Amino acid sequence: MHELSIVQDLLKVCDTNATEQGASSVKRVEIQIGKLSGVEPHYLKKAFDAFKVDGHCSNAELVIEIQDIIVRCCQCGREGTIMANEFVCPMCGSRELVVTKGEDLILMRLELEK
Repeated sequence: MHELSIVQDLLKVCDTNATEQGASSVKRVEIQIGKLSGVEPHYLKKAFDAFKVDGHCSNAELVIEIQDIIVRCCQCGREGTIMANEFVCPMCGSRELVVTKGEDLILMRLELEK
């Protein structure tokens, strides 16, 4: 379960930012998880709640936004959302697609308390 190591790194980033900004705590952590990232939001949330007990994040709320899979067709140029496991351009039927969004885990926002 790599969600544990992701949470450990996330908590380090939060603590570092809170310290650098002179904050007493982190109130809210907002992340975006792509559907192709390989990260399970449910397990990430459980791990976050289990490991946030120390440091600036002890009372922080984790907010998770799921990023759809966005692709660009190399044949017709169409860009849009596709369903997981349906890597076919709905416009021209091509399978030559490039994923432009949906593979990442991104820290979007930290809400700090002074």
